[in-house]
Amino acid sequence: MSSAGEDPGRPAGEDRDGLLNAVSSAVLAVTRHLSVREVLQVIVRSAGQLLDARYAALGVPDEEGAFAEFVAEGISDEEWEAIGPTPRQHGMLGAMLREGEPVRLADIRRDPRFEYWPRAHPVLKDFLGVPIRDGDQVLGIIFLSNKRTPGGFTEADQRLLTMFAAHAAIALANARLYESGRELALVEERTRMARELHDAVTQKLFSLRLTAQAAVALVARDPCRAVEELERVGRLAGEALAELRAVIVELRPAELDRHGLAETLRKQVRLLDRIHPASFTFEENPVCALGPAAETALLRVAQEALHNASRHAGAGAVAVRLGCEDGWVVLEVRDDGTGFDVAAASGRGLGIASMNDRAQALGGSVRVTSEPGRGTVVRMEVPV
Repeated sequence: MSSAGEDPGRPAGEDRDGLLNAVSSAVLAVTRHLSVREVLQVIVRSAGQLLDARYAALGVPDEEGAFAEFVAEGISDEEWEAIGPTPRQHGMLGAMLREGEPVRLADIRRDPRFEYWPRAHPVLKDFLGVPIRDGDQVLGIIFLSNKRTPGGFTEADQRLLTMFAAHAAIALANARLYESGRELALVEERTRMARELHDAVTQKLFSLRLTAQAAVALVARDPCRAVEELERVGRLAGEALAELRAVIVELRPAELDRHGLAETLRKQVRLLDRIHPASFTFEENPVCALGPAAETALLRVAQEALHNASRHAGAGAVAVRLGCEDGWVVLEVRDDGTGFDVAAASGRGLGIASMNDRAQALGGSVRVTSEPGRGTVVRMEVPV
């Protein structure tokens, strides 16, 4: 007799090997990511694929009766907008958080713990949910619904999702530890920038003030020297502005702290796709672990390349790709626009020099490939 979840037409060993490979692939997909948001998304996506569910979701509770994070698969952005705000801890979700036990139902609508859905919410029927636990603490809940395979979720499915949730808990805990360490590094980096701002800009502003006062005193008795001092005021103001800009440019965007590099890029590309006539797409392959400086540099180069593509290229399609290849993090921004002569572009304000500076500071490189009429590719490589 075959065990639950096995195909009677296939050898038992082959079925188990396939199942183990599927679980291994799902776990590896999760552990490749270090941003908490990315880990949550990959957990949901992997769980849905593993158990062939049409809908999958994961909620991380907050302290105020809502969810600090809530991600889902199987629902489009337009459907999310129609559904409305993130759900609160009520109904079945609240019960699972309180009870901390798996739930498997043939029809969630018939369970007394079920309350309601918003009008635009998809209709869920068969349901399987398990807690993601770290010891006695429930980190979140993951649930699947509307299994594509007839018959709904089985006991074997419940055991499999419970096992996957245990691995997901480790990945989620590691991601939180990584982000905590990154936040400490950011505090140190911002302290360094504050010192640089004080040492460089404050001194120039002090000199600027003294020189302006000297010019005022000289206006009546020595106009020629007053003009010289005013010219010096202009130079000092320019130097102070350049120093200030240099420090500001290096500040890490807040989005990176909240979402990580891949999710920040995905959101920016999605926004550009909505507001521009051209098509903007984002592709993410597994990305290696990155420090704050590398994430900031990659984001700034991507923003510069996207700005050029949207404003100057006249492109119909712009594709952004982020991935890891042989120990290198690779960012590529490709467009099918008008292109340009790279050798003659130094005076066009396309930011190629600043892109190179950012990459070289990390031991990497930027290569811009383009010809008139043949589009442009900006490729940045940074060592892990």
